[in-house]
Amino acid sequence: MSSEVQSPPEEDEAGGPAVGVHASLSVAAPAAKVWEHLISPSGTEALLGDGARIRNKGEPWRAADGSYGVVRSWHPVEQVRVTWHPHEDGPLSMLDVQLRPDGDGTRVEVFHEGRGIADDPRGDRQHWEDALGRLAAGLPT
Repeated sequence: MSSEVQSPPEEDEAGGPAVGVHASLSVAAPAAKVWEHLISPSGTEALLGDGARIRNKGEPWRAADGSYGVVRSWHPVEQVRVTWHPHEDGPLSMLDVQLRPDGDGTRVEVFHEGRGIADDPRGDRQHWEDALGRLAAGLPT
């Protein structure tokens, strides 16, 4: 089953350019295996933080550090998008995780888009590169 994967927005809702970061990592595993790990408790925690769980479209998620959101888009083995609030009164942003074939492996791409993320240390590129490293390190062999 294949469905259309959404691209990150070129502009925010106010019509201005979207503010965001992009991080990616290639892993030596097929997309199905990466997806299975991504949606597992350990994979989700590697990406979103301790305690976070992503399940199905429309369901909320919450991490122990106070960040939270809702699963907005769910395309198995291709993409998951969640809203991201760094804390209770933090700005809303969108986290888009996409899996793409990359030779014999898979490229995992993270797009974090939205207002206010530059002021949040979890909104910077290094944070997402580290999260991708944790995700890759936890992939079953």
